[in-house]
Amino acid sequence: MDRLLLKYSSSILAGLLLVLNLSLTHGFTDTQDVFAINVLYTSLQLPPLAGWVQSAGDPCGENWQGVQCVGPNITGIVLPGLNIGGQLGYALENFTALITLDLTGNHIGDVIPFQLPPHLQRLLLSGNQLTGSLPDSLPTLTLLSDLLVGNNQLTGAIPDIFEGLTGLINLDFSSNNFSGPLPASLSDLTSLSSLHLQNNVLSGTIDNLAVLHLTDLNIENNRFTGWIPPKLLTITNFKYGGNQFETSPAPPPPPFTSPPDSPSPPRSPGHNSSSGKSFHNERKSKYLTSGKIAGIAVAGILTVIAAVLVIMFFVTRKHDGKSGMEKKYKGREDKYKNEEKIFYKDVEKEMKTKSSWAGPPTPVTRPVQNENQEEEANTGMAEVNIKPPPIEKYKAPVNMPLEKPAWKPPVKAPKAPIAATAYTVAALQQYTNSFGHENLIGEGSLGRVYRAELPDGKLLAVKKLGTSASMLQKDDDFLEVVSNISNLCHINIVELVGYCVEHSQHLLVYEYMSNGTLHDILHSGDELSKKFSWNVRVRIALGAARALEYLHEICQPSIVHRNFNSANILLDDELSPHLSDCGMEAFTSFGSESQVAAHVLGSVGYSAPEFVMSGIYTVKSNVYSFGVVMLELLTGRKPLDSSRPRSEQSLVRWATPQLHDIDALAKMVDPTLNGMYPAKSLSRFADVISLCVQPEPEFRPPISEVVQALVRLMQKATLSKRRSEKGSESSQKGLELHD
Repeated sequence: MDRLLLKYSSSILAGLLLVLNLSLTHGFTDTQDVFAINVLYTSLQLPPLAGWVQSAGDPCGENWQGVQCVGPNITGIVLPGLNIGGQLGYALENFTALITLDLTGNHIGDVIPFQLPPHLQRLLLSGNQLTGSLPDSLPTLTLLSDLLVGNNQLTGAIPDIFEGLTGLINLDFSSNNFSGPLPASLSDLTSLSSLHLQNNVLSGTIDNLAVLHLTDLNIENNRFTGWIPPKLLTITNFKYGGNQFETSPAPPPPPFTSPPDSPSPPRSPGHNSSSGKSFHNERKSKYLTSGKIAGIAVAGILTVIAAVLVIMFFVTRKHDGKSGMEKKYKGREDKYKNEEKIFYKDVEKEMKTKSSWAGPPTPVTRPVQNENQEEEANTGMAEVNIKPPPIEKYKAPVNMPLEKPAWKPPVKAPKAPIAATAYTVAALQQYTNSFGHENLIGEGSLGRVYRAELPDGKLLAVKKLGTSASMLQKDDDFLEVVSNISNLCHINIVELVGYCVEHSQHLLVYEYMSNGTLHDILHSGDELSKKFSWNVRVRIALGAARALEYLHEICQPSIVHRNFNSANILLDDELSPHLSDCGMEAFTSFGSESQVAAHVLGSVGYSAPEFVMSGIYTVKSNVYSFGVVMLELLTGRKPLDSSRPRSEQSLVRWATPQLHDIDALAKMVDPTLNGMYPAKSLSRFADVISLCVQPEPEFRPPISEVVQALVRLMQKATLSKRRSEKGSESSQKGLELHD
């Protein structure tokens, strides 16, 4: 360790000067807002906006075009009608103070992101090219007052997600491709004043709109049916043409019930209401009379019909011991049994065809890296055989037609074999409940990740690549990337167990990690974080370093991880680390290198200075990011935290000057450790960090040297632990002898 310190100590002064220089680049604006707007700018394809820059900058201090601020926080982004393209990106939730997002009348495409600014009040996105549906996270925007997404390409049913949005005033879904009935939770919008649903393919009735207090309602050119509630006809600005409403008088309510009371319109001073009262009494009298007559007539007719049906039933049963109905169902049952046999023969034949194309998936044996026997026991490394999930035969119900499963191989097989299982879209939809929100476990720049449960109970994680990530439009290119990823084999790298390329869908299936991400455990403050002892943290750092060592020095050619951070370090049942998103550089290698920067989730705070400045990413950039993760493990702090004092918001900038000060270092340690750590181990851990986060890449050690330093640290910790246990055992024996 002393040799490493001596080797790199000459760069410390220069590094500190560069760190101080970098501290001036964030300017007046909150660092989290700067990160969010940098990602947004790149996602919008760098439109010519006055003052906007792709990396860093000072939006509030430099008066960027369309950016509204209160103090150092961005509260509004107003850019209507500026011919802006691209998409909204993945970092909108980082705008913690954003109130207004107005991008009306542009050419923005893709889906509305799941992650939205938490305090948003006005979301104005009309007149763009947005696709998909509304995000399921909408109910979390409890301050939302205006949601305008008209004149886009949104499809599907309007989701039932409006419960709790009691402050919503203006809602515009017009000129999209929404279909199906209106969601029941629309009736919860007690403050809604204006509702525009025209020019869709919505159907069903509009009864649930009658409870709202609307002043502006447009439902033209849909497929609504039934009768228009009388209350809606009192709305001054009500447009309902182009539907299939009933023109006949509405049927009366059920017999022997009083008619519903409708709120009377406001009366002007001096208004005489006697005529209205007389009309109401007369109408009520007529209603009761007609109701009684209708009820008696209906009851009589039903009685006659029931009697006739009973007589016919017994007569038919007497003359025919086996009815025609029974024969019909018996014939149908025989038919489906025959079809079922054909179905399984087709499946068996198709699976044989599939196996002959790609070869049966073979169990993957992970190599054991034997540093030494002690360390092997601590890191929990063992030989693991991963087998593909069993092929399930699903028997169709007797009363449903059977369909042959659709599967076709890609046009061209990849150059190298794929050591993973091919899944169909239908199977993954079944395992994830149609990619339901309740199974969503993560979202990043490359797409969303869903938990999948196989019929045998095994859990998997399915990454559904978004359009921005799946730039490889050809299935052949995608399969080539899948082949490369599937052949990565290391105990500290999340294994790719399957994939799907079907119907223009690109999905990756990984092993499931039960304890989530290192980022969540460190920063969520839950009970699991209390189990993060000092030795567990060192072991996690060592496992993550070994994953990088495999990518940098074992793989040929070397693989640079484009998104190394604590959110991509997943933990299994035993809190052993597994690095995810390895080999994904092909999905981010579009445009210039500098464009990749803002597309990397969490890049701000983890990215090395050379990457922030030039967009150049190397293995030494990974070493810097690894040093930041080690700082997280040591301090329990986030790389960027706008809730802290300005001098402490950047973890690297705050911690680096204190890493060689024993007293300051002790104060930096994560308070959840409660002082339970060896002082020498802490000091050596800090030494490794200081080398990894050197500002100049040439002064950072290769990751293999970092691994060796952490192995020695683990060995000494294990030796100290054993000595301590032996000392305790000797003391206990002496005490027993004395007794």
